Amino acid sequence: MKIAVARETRDGESRVAMVPELVEKLTGLGYAVAVQPDAGRHALIDDEEYRSAGATVDDGALDDADLVVSVQPLGTDAIRRLPAGAATVSFLPTGQEPEIVRQLRDSGVTSFAMELVPRISRAQSMDALSSQALVSGYRCAIVAAGLLRRFFPLNMTAAGTVKPAQVVVLGAGVAGLQAIATAKRLGAVVKAYDVRAAAAEEIRSMGAVAIELELETLEGAGGYAREMTEDRAARQRELLAPYIAAADALITTAAVPGRTAPMLVTRQMVEAMSPGSVVVDLAAETGGNVEGSVAGEVVRLGNAQVWGGRNVPSQMPGPASRLYAQNIVNLVTLMTESSEEAGAARFAPDFEDEIVTGACVTRDGAIHHGPTREAIEGPDPEPAGVPAPEPDPGASDAPFDQEAES
Repeated sequence: MKIAVARETRDGESRVAMVPELVEKLTGLGYAVAVQPDAGRHALIDDEEYRSAGATVDDGALDDADLVVSVQPLGTDAIRRLPAGAATVSFLPTGQEPEIVRQLRDSGVTSFAMELVPRISRAQSMDALSSQALVSGYRCAIVAAGLLRRFFPLNMTAAGTVKPAQVVVLGAGVAGLQAIATAKRLGAVVKAYDVRAAAAEEIRSMGAVAIELELETLEGAGGYAREMTEDRAARQRELLAPYIAAADALITTAAVPGRTAPMLVTRQMVEAMSPGSVVVDLAAETGGNVEGSVAGEVVRLGNAQVWGGRNVPSQMPGPASRLYAQNIVNLVTLMTESSEEAGAARFAPDFEDEIVTGACVTRDGAIHHGPTREAIEGPDPEPAGVPAPEPDPGASDAPFDQEAES
């Protein structure tokens, strides 16, 4: 069976879904690997490196592929080239790409979205969101250090002492913790805040000071935070304001896939920062944690420069591609059925496996992922011939939890 590595065509995408050093993992499973020409060019990988690793380089790689791997979703023309029954693995933000989902469905292509891989222990090695967040967090700290026109570390010299920079990080997921660790390695004094109770200990483990506010924590499913009420958000901003005003650099990393990023910092809070301050908003593409940030641009608010992140992992395409490719290899390995025939493999996803079924978007000419199907096709109709239950005249109309409280 043949795995094709697609050349990325979207503006600003510098990563590639497979790197030469991992091609052998796929050929070792029994797959033939074909790479479109110049697929790794922006990640500084030459076609000859793929050939030396055992792959073929062919512009028609997609035409007879059983599986196509990419970073961004395939475009319309590429989907049309796929043979019936082919499969794709990529990032696939279904809420932003409904037309691509429809075309994958109508073409009979089985598609898997890397951001839908369940956040469970067994799937950690396939968690591309975390691997790319690692790159983003590091990049954020480097950007902050580059924009800030002063030292990050303490310097004691014969000419006097230069105080270290004060850095505040909001959000302590994978990206936030990596930003903390990188800023600490650069010598800054770092304080950080996250709405999840467990995050305080993780912040301290990185050598930073955990900001503790007198507010309820917001633990949510899958390691993410729950959405907060507007009253709590306003109170949180009020309590965070003095920390932000005192910071030389502010890095915000709070985001949940598929949802608008929470607005944590108002324009007024940024304008209270001192001259020369820097703000790095990693969530700018999904609405922004900082009011007024613009994805892909540096804007000035008051005395501060505000850098809005846009496809941040692509700004470090080499390591980002290497990590993503390993996630791909691990997921493909899970969905590979070994054969008694030497050197043969069969791409055979087990849809009873929670990782496989959780990541699947389209299958057998239908949208498999429930929330995506409902968003595109509407709610599933009630089964025909099933009568609606008769109302209980003694029952309350209130939801269960309200009825219990009353």
